[in-house]
Amino acid sequence: MNNVSPQAIPIEFVDRVLTPINEATGMPNEAYISRDYFQFERDKVLGKTWACIGFSADLPEKGYVKPVDFMNLPLVMMRNRQGELQVFHNVCSHRGMRLVQDAGPIQGMIRCPYHSWTYDLDGNLKGTPHIGGIGVHKDERFKCEKHGLKALRSAQWMGMIFVNLSGDAPDFAQHIAPLEQRWKSFLGQEGLSLLRQADSSGRLEIEVQCNWKLAVENYCEAYHLPWVHPSLNSYSRLEDHYNIMFDERFAGQGSLAYNLSDTAGTHLPKFPAWPADKLRHAEYVALFPNVLLGIQADHAFAMMVEPISAEQSVEHLRLFYVGDDAATGTQYAACRRATVESWRVVFGEDIGAVEGMQRGRHSPGFGGGVFSPEMDEPTHFFQKWLASQVKTALGA
Repeated sequence: MNNVSPQAIPIEFVDRVLTPINEATGMPNEAYISRDYFQFERDKVLGKTWACIGFSADLPEKGYVKPVDFMNLPLVMMRNRQGELQVFHNVCSHRGMRLVQDAGPIQGMIRCPYHSWTYDLDGNLKGTPHIGGIGVHKDERFKCEKHGLKALRSAQWMGMIFVNLSGDAPDFAQHIAPLEQRWKSFLGQEGLSLLRQADSSGRLEIEVQCNWKLAVENYCEAYHLPWVHPSLNSYSRLEDHYNIMFDERFAGQGSLAYNLSDTAGTHLPKFPAWPADKLRHAEYVALFPNVLLGIQADHAFAMMVEPISAEQSVEHLRLFYVGDDAATGTQYAACRRATVESWRVVFGEDIGAVEGMQRGRHSPGFGGGVFSPEMDEPTHFFQKWLASQVKTALGA
């Protein structure tokens, strides 16, 4: 079953996802366990939109590079000598050797370990030793300027790095505009510009043995709070939540009673424009396909769900605070520790749920599942987005 091709997924399964929620079933098991489908999804679903592959803070200085494997596709993020960040395919243009092996600063050129061809940090091919014979390092029959590294379309937002593999998605500014507009009611005109990423203590990496979609689906709904998150549910109860769905690629939940500051004893600076009558409001929005966002009056977070394989993912969390002092100042260090620890507990509690669902996807007794017409609306919204992309890719 693990090697089922995408075309072998019956289109009627996809169509059932797209029906009204009270009649719908979820995507079939193969969409969560098939290696063939995993690659199909990279190229035809995630690759057709803007997917997150990393964080700009992971390239901390000029001349820094970091290789990433995006669903088995070798890429490299580079910060050039001017500090500009680009993403390239991480393969030498000569014989396809994986070019950059490790993250770190580059003092001179990037050198291919196979034949020592070299590239600058803008991706230009600069050195081709012995290309025209022993001791002949240039050849008029070969034009270096035609054989630099292949750049990908990329964008940065809220400390994250996004790529569009297909190259034909709408501009990222247009892609993210609906969420920025929605959050203006909390953040005012300054928006996210006041956010500063926390020091290294504000990072979490959580390995989960599940398909990336299950992490997104779980994040979209609050239905599981009383049973999976008893501590969180004590101060942000199930009945305090509302569903969020808009513009085809955003879904999640909001809370009317977020109260971590009192619960954990934190006293962090707040967004200046945050309405005084909404200080306990919070919103948790999935940006399809693989970004999970949270915003509160005194901090925000971004999580990249990295698909490793059909049945393994890594959740990369980064915390952000309002202003430099809040993000790195010693006077707020205890507050930052309490905040990250609270999220460590919450996301840790989700591990058993998503891994249990993954194991269940191997059962012939499960046919995609059903949805609560009220509580599962955001999860169904995500699955409808996914099913629509699959249907378009299959030409059905």
